[in-house]
Amino acid sequence: MKNEASSSNSREESWVVDCGRRRSSCGYCKSSGRTSISHGLWAHSLTVNDYQDLLDRGWRRSGCFLYKPEMERTCCPSYTIRLQASDFVPSKEHRRVYRRMQRFIDGMLEVSKPMELADDENASTHTSSSVNHLVSSSGNESFSCGNKRENKAEEFMLHLSNQIDKVVHGYIESGDFPSGIQFQKATVKMVSHAKRKLAVEGSEDLLYTSNIAFQIAATLKRTRSAERDGSQSQMSRHSAEEIDLCPKSIAKKLAFSLNQLANISSMSIRACNGHINFYSTAKSASLDRDVQIVALPEESGGGNQSSSAKKSSEHRQGQKRKLEIRLKRSNFDPEEYELYKRYQIKVHNDPPDHVTESSYKRFLVETPLFFFSPSADGMVPPCGFGSFHQQYMIDGKLVAVGVVDILPRCLSSKYLFWDPDYAFLSLGKYSALQEIDWVKENQTYCASLQYYYMGYYIHSCSKMRYKAAYYPSELLCPFRYQWVTFHLARPMLDKKKYAVLSDYASLQDGESSQSCNPESLMDLQHDGNGLEDSNDVFMGEDEQMIEIESDSSDDELEPETSGLGSGAIDDGDVTNVLVGLRGSRLRYKDLQRAFGPTERNYLETQLRSYQRVVGVELSERMVYSLSYNLS
Repeated sequence: MKNEASSSNSREESWVVDCGRRRSSCGYCKSSGRTSISHGLWAHSLTVNDYQDLLDRGWRRSGCFLYKPEMERTCCPSYTIRLQASDFVPSKEHRRVYRRMQRFIDGMLEVSKPMELADDENASTHTSSSVNHLVSSSGNESFSCGNKRENKAEEFMLHLSNQIDKVVHGYIESGDFPSGIQFQKATVKMVSHAKRKLAVEGSEDLLYTSNIAFQIAATLKRTRSAERDGSQSQMSRHSAEEIDLCPKSIAKKLAFSLNQLANISSMSIRACNGHINFYSTAKSASLDRDVQIVALPEESGGGNQSSSAKKSSEHRQGQKRKLEIRLKRSNFDPEEYELYKRYQIKVHNDPPDHVTESSYKRFLVETPLFFFSPSADGMVPPCGFGSFHQQYMIDGKLVAVGVVDILPRCLSSKYLFWDPDYAFLSLGKYSALQEIDWVKENQTYCASLQYYYMGYYIHSCSKMRYKAAYYPSELLCPFRYQWVTFHLARPMLDKKKYAVLSDYASLQDGESSQSCNPESLMDLQHDGNGLEDSNDVFMGEDEQMIEIESDSSDDELEPETSGLGSGAIDDGDVTNVLVGLRGSRLRYKDLQRAFGPTERNYLETQLRSYQRVVGVELSERMVYSLSYNLS
């Protein structure tokens, strides 16, 4: 981990190298032929104040590499999104996640298989360097029959989702679906009583539904578009061009296979207008019509199953669990790495040989941020400022790790990885709620600490839209760097991917009387069990260490009009840019005479590009290192 300044100067200050523009395949949409274009800096050292200001200009970090999308050029424009923690209003889904975790801690949550929780000797040997707090149950709480039915329904919906995923995987293995692309995990939702429709036969109730066919159709459509561009080789014996992309056809195909695969008594599965619907063929007068429960299919080996169920029931009724959340400074932990590796392979389907210790360290352990020690003056929280890993332990077993940066005005959430066996707890949502609570709790120690930054919001990427459900969130205008409330920005983003949000907000602010609340954002949420908690993509080594692209040699990017916010400032005076050369730091005006006309011309072009992307104030505060630019 890099926490020392790369200069002879003992002061803590930021030293950065301008890596210029970088091109790569998009880490969000993952479509072949789609290009992500961003500007990059390599940070030898970085103060928390400077990184805070960089965040407020649209930058993010991956290890020691800082990157900022060129919004007008990239395939998936990425808007910095934040939430003022004290104003947060949890949605019904967020409250459900809280209740589910509490029931699990209290030993009252029924799970499909017993959890193998670690003994004390398997607990992490790493102690927290700052904050330790326990989340435990508070007394015996009696749960109503309705809560038990809700648990059963959630368990059954997870089972149905897994059945759909099995069918999709079967089509991939058979070649009916392309094998070279990643399909979104299926989700099944309960149909509310108000929306239920009686079947024609009059003997069935619609209980659950899934819209996975629409998501598969959209993915296949993108694949077809890429194949037409000639940028994608044949992926399987059936290309996307040969597949009927109509959601109705895909839903019928999946429903047919589900009826063959799923052994679910008292259930029928049919496709309807692109949806996969699950009906109950037998009504029960004794059940609440709003929470219909259908029994899960029993596994083979009835005797062992009964024994396991009994043990699970005994644990649920008589033993509580302990959830411990530890905040520790960023460093390499073998236990965390093993969890990360398992998460990437099982949840994101990464090839095992791609998840290496070195790539993990570069992405989530190494940091250029100086650690700023806590103080008693009300300016710094008890943990200090810097890069941290927040460990979630259940009965001593590490089940999740949140990678965060704690800065003067915010907690910036970078990444979360978790144990796939605990997917039913929605740890992505739960950790976000805990991080929001952490900001609120620590405002008493640090008054400036008010915001929760969730990384990038990408309206064109369905997997990233869930972030807007944390209400009321704001998006950063990529042109003027002003914060715009999401409900004002959304209409423009519905029309086009890239928008100058501040212009649109100024026209609508005061005209729009439409109120916004968390429930109106429910369509932005999904229970993808793993895709909703990956805030940042990994910037690989081959993407980080690229040759600097000269503005003058990259005509198609038109640097003077690129989406870096260049319109927010004029191409101006670079004489006060702070430059570092051979361990010394000088203003460019004191250094320019050391170069000949050709070198000076080249360097001033680089400095103007650098000043456009970081802003005048930061260019005069951070040290622009020439060690990489000039020999």
